[in-house]
Amino acid sequence: MATLGRPAVIVLTEAANRTAKSIRTALPDAEIYNRPGRIEGGTTFDEPGELLRALFAANRPIIGVCAAGILIRLLAPHLRGKHDEPPVLAVSEDGQFCVPLLGGHNAGNRMASEIAIALKGEAAITTATDTRFGVALDDPPNGWVLANPQDAKPFFASLLSGDRIRLIGDADWLSESDLPIRSDGKLKIEISDRKIDGNPHHLVYHRRSLALGVGCERGTSGNELMALIDETLRNNKLPRSAVSGIWTIDLKMDEPAIAEAAANLGVSLRFFSAETLEAETHRLLNPSEVVFQEVGCHGVAEAAALAAAGRDARLVVPKSKSRRTTCAIARSAEALDAKQGIRRG
Repeated sequence: MATLGRPAVIVLTEAANRTAKSIRTALPDAEIYNRPGRIEGGTTFDEPGELLRALFAANRPIIGVCAAGILIRLLAPHLRGKHDEPPVLAVSEDGQFCVPLLGGHNAGNRMASEIAIALKGEAAITTATDTRFGVALDDPPNGWVLANPQDAKPFFASLLSGDRIRLIGDADWLSESDLPIRSDGKLKIEISDRKIDGNPHHLVYHRRSLALGVGCERGTSGNELMALIDETLRNNKLPRSAVSGIWTIDLKMDEPAIAEAAANLGVSLRFFSAETLEAETHRLLNPSEVVFQEVGCHGVAEAAALAAAGRDARLVVPKSKSRRTTCAIARSAEALDAKQGIRRG
């Protein structure tokens, strides 16, 4: 499933607009769309069918503060399949009910629950594993990722048929759910920070706890940097999906190769000042006076990874190099939100 875009809240009346503004408490980056001349503020649209189709095609979550039937009729001809659809939610004008119509296990159920809390209403979740066990195994919480989503459907079928689960590793969102977790379970869920192949009876989850620090010479090829990153992950048996973000020095804010690497991995890109990176010198495994003379800190890749992962983090992969690039990896004890540092300006 492609990365979801910015949520869109569709309103047709003033009452719906008031509810939409409250929805932004749960989804602060949501964009409100309304009809011109009827409601002030927001982004205007003329024809709801055209708008909904464009948002759906752009993989943007759709929250219609309107009757569910409106959304169903306008989007029905464009449905692609449960694994290829963004969330589509219907919210009653008074905010009492929020119903995920599509994309429930692609963040839709989670969004419905968050909206219901903001509106002091109820989320009408209907998917079987959520209602029976209180958890969506194919839509884990923020900071977690299911490594083998292709095996989720047969796993769910066995689970709903009565098979029990053996849990390997620690994850509160699983152990505190209503899942039938037993030491002799036929099914297996494993929490790992290493690359492991699952199967229809074995789901593997990773925390997004790896901070990837990189550096490169000016004008470096994006292919060279990406090749080093992939080689480093592969050689250390670390999964791509556990990488939370890429960090580097702010002098590289305009370096295309680094932006391309972040886009390739589908993760955030953030930057630190030389002063912030220099403060990590005591934790570096490969400090360099040459680097200090060039950019004002004794290391970029290792320092950026450590600064991003936090005070208690450790380097799991020291600086590795290609001809013109470097990378290092630090692991945080918890899932990272990838908000440390400065956004690209």
